Amino acid sequence: MKKVLKNVSFVFLLLKMCIILGQEESTQKRIVIDVGHGGKDAGAIGLNGIQEKDVVLEIANAILKLNDELEKPLNIYLARYTDTLISLSDRTKLAKALKADLFLSLHCNHSDNPNARGVEVYVAKNQTAYSRASAWYAFQLQAALNIKLGFESRGVKFANFGVLRETINYCTSVLLEIGFLSNGDEVTYYKKSLSYDYIAKVILESLIQKIK
Repeated sequence: MKKVLKNVSFVFLLLKMCIILGQEESTQKRIVIDVGHGGKDAGAIGLNGIQEKDVVLEIANAILKLNDELEKPLNIYLARYTDTLISLSDRTKLAKALKADLFLSLHCNHSDNPNARGVEVYVAKNQTAYSRASAWYAFQLQAALNIKLGFESRGVKFANFGVLRETINYCTSVLLEIGFLSNGDEVTYYKKSLSYDYIAKVILESLIQKIK
């Protein structure tokens, strides 16, 4: 029953957003940030028990807060605003319903190798009219996190992840893996509350550069 109610709520949210968009035609570009995992799906579990779903939600909320402080804030929507599990198909349906110009999926990494560290950015394998723009944004994003925050760059990679495959046909689409929760240094970094603000600032700046 809970699952049914959640699905109904999500459909209602989609319909409400479509009505709002229909009433308020805007030339401002729309960004959908897909906050990975949520609810019973914790994602990666860090060395200190930190959960991926919480890390990415903290970053996403920090992005919204910084965006609200801008003189001209960006038009940003989150796939989830709370600790709720949203299906992968509903995440991509949201981007499509909003006619998003950019889709950014936020995640943290994990590896059996405790020395693995750094940032990876993924772009869909299937080639579309948005592939070049997606790859360009992916390179810019990983470079910014490397230069401004010191995250090791593990490069831009191509994958067949569902959220990328289903969005690359109609907008710029990338998936960001922000550090390894299995790495002692990087998981310690996330113990500091200011770390979320630092990452959010870099991501927001990259979004501004991309859509201006």
